[in-house]
Amino acid sequence: MMHFSTSGGLSQQSKLVLNLLSVYFIWGSTYLFIHFMTESMPPLYMAGWRLLVAGGILYPVARLSGHARPNGRESMSAGLLGILLLGCSMGGMTIAIQYLPTGIAALLAGLLPLFLIVMNWVTFARKKPSVLAMTGLLVGIAGIVMLVQPGSFKETSSESWIGIVLIFFADVFWAAGTLLSARLKLPGQMVSSAVQMLVGGVVLLSVSLLFEPVTMWSIFEAPDKALGSLLYLVVFGSIIGFSSYSWLARNAPPQLLSTYAYVNPVVAMFLGWAFAGEVLSGQSLMAGIVILIGVICIVIGRK
Repeated sequence: MMHFSTSGGLSQQSKLVLNLLSVYFIWGSTYLFIHFMTESMPPLYMAGWRLLVAGGILYPVARLSGHARPNGRESMSAGLLGILLLGCSMGGMTIAIQYLPTGIAALLAGLLPLFLIVMNWVTFARKKPSVLAMTGLLVGIAGIVMLVQPGSFKETSSESWIGIVLIFFADVFWAAGTLLSARLKLPGQMVSSAVQMLVGGVVLLSVSLLFEPVTMWSIFEAPDKALGSLLYLVVFGSIIGFSSYSWLARNAPPQLLSTYAYVNPVVAMFLGWAFAGEVLSGQSLMAGIVILIGVICIVIGRK
């Protein structure tokens, strides 16, 4: 087992707090380390290696821990989620961070509940959201309008729109994968996570080898900063962070788990300011507050 719940003698409440802190701060920090990892290396190439290494560690650990090998149907389902959640969504986010400050990227990624509620309403369950959730949706849209206005954050340029559009698509793919996961026959959680990482890694690395100026062995030419960030993302972002999220998904109320959507951007913005020299304008910070209010309303209203 790879999450905080393994600590001996911890109460359920302590496990809950530790796993929440893991998801809040570790996932909030991944935006900064993706930025560091891809400063001098192609984004899809490094993201592909991140997933392959993490999945290559997690799968044998899961099997040695007694988890059953997935059958063909389970492997196909987990592979599909790997393509949607990690190949398309995480790959798009990794590219987007080349065009946006990490705090802005995290803020836009935090709009995931908005995409979940709209897609569930329009295509999946066709369930109309509550009044509070609808209010949050409109507030979130207003925050986006404030955020993408010219001059709302430093480094605003025509290229910023590439990052914004990529993150919107990343949110759509993550929402689709999340909504599909409840409808698919999947293996046990740890094996499912490992298969998703392996499939996502193969997809990203294959696309990278076709379109980015790299070979399979370019990883040995990566600078120490990129390799150190890759190691952090493998161990903390993928294995520990994802395992903490999986534990919370089984043991915490959905409304509590969803709070990561508005804690992660705050962590990412602070770390970007402290360690990456990112400067956010007053308008950007105000837009961030508006978006977070919208997300909070959506999360509470989804009950």
